[in-house]
Amino acid sequence: MSLSIVGAFGAVAFAVAGCGGGGGEMAQPDLGARSKPILTVDAKKFKDLNGNGKLDPYEDWRLSVDKRIDDLVGQMTLEEKAGLMLIDTMNAGTNGALPANATTFVNDNKMRRFILRSVVTATPTSGQVTPLQAATFTNAVQELSEASRLGIPSIFKSNARNHYEKDARVGINEAAGAFTEFPKEAGISAAALGEESLKSGKEPTVGDMSIVKTFAQTMGDEWKSIGLRGMYGYMADMSTEPRWYRVHETFTENADLNSNIIKTLVETLQGPMVNGSSVSPTSAVALTMKHFPGGGPQELGLDPHYTFGKTQVYPGGNFGYHLKPFMAAINAGVSAIMPYYGVPINVTYEGVKYDQLGMAFSKQIVTDLLRGKLGFKGYVNSDTGVINDRAWGLENKTVPERVATAINGGTETLSGFNSVKTIVDLVNANLITVDRVNEAARRLLKEQFQLGLFENPYVDASLATAAIGSDANRAKGMEVQRKSITLLQNQDKTLPLKAAAKVYTMGMAKSDVEKYGYAVTDGEALVNGVRPSAAGADYAVIRVEVSNPRAATGVYRSSDPATGANPAFISPITGKTYGADDPTNLDNGLGFGGAYPWEASNLSFTAMAASQSWQISPKLADIKAVMNEVGAKKTVLSIYFRQPYVLDDASGLKNAGAIVAGFGVSNTALLDVLSGKFKPQGKLPFALANNLQAIVDNQPDVPGYPAKDTLYPFGFGLTY
Repeated sequence: MSLSIVGAFGAVAFAVAGCGGGGGEMAQPDLGARSKPILTVDAKKFKDLNGNGKLDPYEDWRLSVDKRIDDLVGQMTLEEKAGLMLIDTMNAGTNGALPANATTFVNDNKMRRFILRSVVTATPTSGQVTPLQAATFTNAVQELSEASRLGIPSIFKSNARNHYEKDARVGINEAAGAFTEFPKEAGISAAALGEESLKSGKEPTVGDMSIVKTFAQTMGDEWKSIGLRGMYGYMADMSTEPRWYRVHETFTENADLNSNIIKTLVETLQGPMVNGSSVSPTSAVALTMKHFPGGGPQELGLDPHYTFGKTQVYPGGNFGYHLKPFMAAINAGVSAIMPYYGVPINVTYEGVKYDQLGMAFSKQIVTDLLRGKLGFKGYVNSDTGVINDRAWGLENKTVPERVATAINGGTETLSGFNSVKTIVDLVNANLITVDRVNEAARRLLKEQFQLGLFENPYVDASLATAAIGSDANRAKGMEVQRKSITLLQNQDKTLPLKAAAKVYTMGMAKSDVEKYGYAVTDGEALVNGVRPSAAGADYAVIRVEVSNPRAATGVYRSSDPATGANPAFISPITGKTYGADDPTNLDNGLGFGGAYPWEASNLSFTAMAASQSWQISPKLADIKAVMNEVGAKKTVLSIYFRQPYVLDDASGLKNAGAIVAGFGVSNTALLDVLSGKFKPQGKLPFALANNLQAIVDNQPDVPGYPAKDTLYPFGFGLTY
């Protein structure tokens, strides 16, 4: 064996082109080094990550991942291993510089996993960065990591970014910014179902996965270009509870379709299974599938980010139904899985009665079910804030007690937590064993080794701008947007719009509609404070969107007699006011989204119009007035179904000539369909009820509604 050492190259990445030999010899990988020397051993190049001048097994890319991990774990201190078990937010500083907490997290806390929430955009404002700056930032963190004692690389994760999203919330999803915009998750399903039906000529069932592959390939290339190699997603939860405000992040209510999508996402973003793993240096993004064992069946649709929404219920006995997409992810080799905050209530599954304990803390859920029964081999990443803020079932326990319960229960990574000392102290107090920490460290390190980050964690920042949101990628996103649009009603062939027609619009930019050759009256361009009349128009085209405006929900306070402590609003779950179990005011402002909890069931348009925390744009009264002026049959409603809203009789919306369902699309995609340039082909990814009581009576764990309560079933969609 011959050995030589090449000195470190400062801020310049050292790369060796692949020159893989034949005869079964492993190819030389590209190396990226900025502070550690390069070793030459037997004419091969290796990074001297611990700087000891010799090739250690963990530095030798020719060895198996398991052998490399064995060596590295043996060299690590307890503190270094404990640091791997932490993940917290680290956003880019100004112009992509290292933020103030970078050195503390990497060097002091020994952390190597970070959540990137920075908005990446071509025209950044405060707190935002360009693609170039984002890539520069991740490179800088990797350089800081490489310079550490053992040179262990870092990995960044993010929530979803590549969607048409007007109401991104911290901790839920990120604004698309410069990234290519596809429709929201339900739109991906609608397009996949439509493509399947178009090709087969039959009712859709499990979707055409070419849609999902196109989406995932585009997303993966864009994320990888800035060094974003991990994801908090996708959500394998299902939209069986229409009142749950996170339905907009789910793909469907159908377990078979969902399983097919989840499987395809893993296979596309991570790669095919090879030797028991789907993660490799060619993987774009390693996924953390969430929220095990399925976060959809929330009692009354209330979410466990909030103290009033802790409980998950399965009155339909459908616990196993919600496991199916996770089983698909596991079988495809998903890298990590995230349990939800929720507490299972009166759940018995295959002879096991589950403790009423938050999922991330439950040994029954994480170790016995996820690992033991379902055979998951990756690592378990808790949801953010589960230790300090949302330790449901352990509210009266100390932070160290919660940490010990989570780790001993099977969770490897604590999200939103950065105290390495807490874990070290628990080990020293014999409340967590060294063997358990070693087990966690092995599982966590595997992802970084498999992704090839030990060889080269760096990206070419100069390529990021061209890679993200390119014209070719945007064309793909626009095509899927078009394919997701679902025609629900078309009385007397209202659509497509006739050429050169006089069109009255609301909720759409006038200039966007005029590009299609229509004579446009903008119904929102007030004249002396008065809306112009729609009388005389050939059509009224109204984009209808529903939201929970922050101006309303932001005033919620758990201790406020007007909101959270209002005795007029009593939770049917606890028999107390909604804020009664929130002594730390965690729920103040309802920052993660959703309506006031006492208005969460108000999903009909009539009920939402009368609510404080729901907003219909344009106002329902204005929509009705326009329909009356122009004639209902000449009205086209494009409704963004962020949740499965109810077109109730009293709203009058069902009288419209045409109703189109959207799931996050641009005006251009919509007008291509309305004009007839593109025929509608989307199919509903979830059923729509025909009355509000059906929503209230719905079993949260069961998809769809009885036939008498169904307006449009799963898979419905018309065309021209």
